[in-house]
Amino acid sequence: MRILVTGGAGYIGSHMVKLLADRGDEVTVLDDLSTGHADAVRWGTFVRGDIADRPATSNLLKDRRIEAVIHFAAASLVGESVADPLKYYLRNVGATTALVSAMRDAGVDRMVFSSTAAVYGNPQRLPIDEDHPKEPLNPYGSTKLAIERMLGECSAAYGLRAAVLRYFNAAGADADAGLGERHDPETHLIPLVLRAAAGGGAVSVFGDDYPTRDGTCVRDYIHVADLCDAHVRALEWLAGGRYDCFNLGNGDGATVREVIEAARRVTGRAIRIDKAARRPGDPASLVADATKARRVLGWQPSRERIETIVGDAWRWEQRKP
Repeated sequence: MRILVTGGAGYIGSHMVKLLADRGDEVTVLDDLSTGHADAVRWGTFVRGDIADRPATSNLLKDRRIEAVIHFAAASLVGESVADPLKYYLRNVGATTALVSAMRDAGVDRMVFSSTAAVYGNPQRLPIDEDHPKEPLNPYGSTKLAIERMLGECSAAYGLRAAVLRYFNAAGADADAGLGERHDPETHLIPLVLRAAAGGGAVSVFGDDYPTRDGTCVRDYIHVADLCDAHVRALEWLAGGRYDCFNLGNGDGATVREVIEAARRVTGRAIRIDKAARRPGDPASLVADATKARRVLGWQPSRERIETIVGDAWRWEQRKP
């Protein structure tokens, strides 16, 4: 297929581009490099641009004869979204509206959309399935939910085919391909733990009195390669599917302390812990029920063990630019 990957110079997007190229798809990457890295795009055709530029995006879709869009481009820092919500509504909702409009102009009717478990807010039950109430706690989650609803309404009105994939905690890397996490600032636990291992520093643990098996928060970590496989399956589902939402997670979370212990085993290094107060809004546990993705998409994670995820991320940490 001829596929446009928005945000394809970013962490998950660059892994996605490699997988599509390996499959033999003709890939075009559209990224403004506000958070991505041009050196991560070594497959397909790279175009530097902004999805908010509807005329330019429409022309690109037509010129490249694009058949489907995999949409990763977004602002995604929770704290920043609270401090600057307008940025998130403009960059997420506004820019995605322009992208969908450009798709209509160009006659492209298939999209796989990168959403988030942040649409659910504090869990009312665990594990979290797709029918769980949607009560996001921050503008980041609110903008993703707004986009989900827009895609559903565009599906009903215009025949847009859209698969919404709600990630839990993406992690891991493809170090052999030179791909991994390079966020600035870095906010994700696993790379922060591995930086502490590499540099002899400490990692902050925010709260150790949660009602979990060791007092620290539980999160559902999913390998980036398994995420990308789910996108391919969602794209194939769109050949007959119309609109639906799918959770992506392993269904078995790890605590913060378990992640740190896994990193100690993988790296063979001591990792110091700085105990800190709880952060406002941090739920004790976030674990996915991904039964629907397994049943409908035929998706099955193949890298569930936290040691595997941390090990791949550690190889990247040692090689990254």
